[in-house]
Amino acid sequence: MANNKFVSVATIQERFNLTNFTPELNLEEAQVTVADVNRPALQLHGFYEHFDSSRIQVIGNVEAAYLNKKTDEEKAESFAQLLTYDIPCVIFCRGEKPGEILLKEAVKANVPVLGTDRATSEFMSALIYSLNKDFAPYTTIHGVLVDVYGEGLLITGESGIGKSEAALELIRRGHRLVSDDVVEIRRPNNERLYGRAPSITQYLIELRGIGIIDVKSLYGVEAVKDEQRIDLVIKLEDWSKEKEYDRLGMTDEYMNILGIDVTCHSLPIRPGRNLAIICEAAAVNHRQKKMGYNAAEELYRRVQNNING
Repeated sequence: MANNKFVSVATIQERFNLTNFTPELNLEEAQVTVADVNRPALQLHGFYEHFDSSRIQVIGNVEAAYLNKKTDEEKAESFAQLLTYDIPCVIFCRGEKPGEILLKEAVKANVPVLGTDRATSEFMSALIYSLNKDFAPYTTIHGVLVDVYGEGLLITGESGIGKSEAALELIRRGHRLVSDDVVEIRRPNNERLYGRAPSITQYLIELRGIGIIDVKSLYGVEAVKDEQRIDLVIKLEDWSKEKEYDRLGMTDEYMNILGIDVTCHSLPIRPGRNLAIICEAAAVNHRQKKMGYNAAEELYRRVQNNING
């Protein structure tokens, strides 16, 4: 499937506060379509096999030193050959300057040239991480995402079952809202999922019978968070006498989101149950399991020891 996502070079320039050496070019029109970057050392020497021209080209000390050893004519020829490919932009690191000869070729080829004082490897790492988030697989889920003791708790369930009310009680207990109603989820790598709110509903909660409340205004900036890793799913559902619910937690259930299995607990709703406290306990218990302690396994061990005398 073709990738229709892109990030403009103008966005990258603003995001990393890059120096623009080619202000006469329109950075909004230059588009980045892949998260990988390339250091074109071999290309500057004339080797273009397996060259991916869709990547941002990053020039560090090594590439700059190599170019500086060339004559002006050789510099122009080497750089012009690189710019014959449809590359989004060239970024010079460690405060290196492209020079008038290279800038002339860049303007002629309509390829933006930017610069930064940051170390090459450090900048490349930050750039790749940022682009991976931009191009990550993406989906939306109807639910509420709350940061509970550092654990990202995604609360799902049928409309009107009490997700927003549980989130509000958690906020009052000192936890932080990430998103209510709709959660935008991205998978920047094969291990983690991150959720955030759509910009239009950020920091807002809908409460039936009351309306929309602004959590940031009512409870302060400490009650909200822009983004959170998703660690646990709580699925709220109506209590059913016919259904048998897990009482020990010996085996984990999972919810698959974007190809990643996330631990999921089905929580039956009935009068008298305090959802916020149960969600807190679930988050702490999940964190404890990640630290190597499982209460259900400890109970099983005690029972076995008691049977064996």
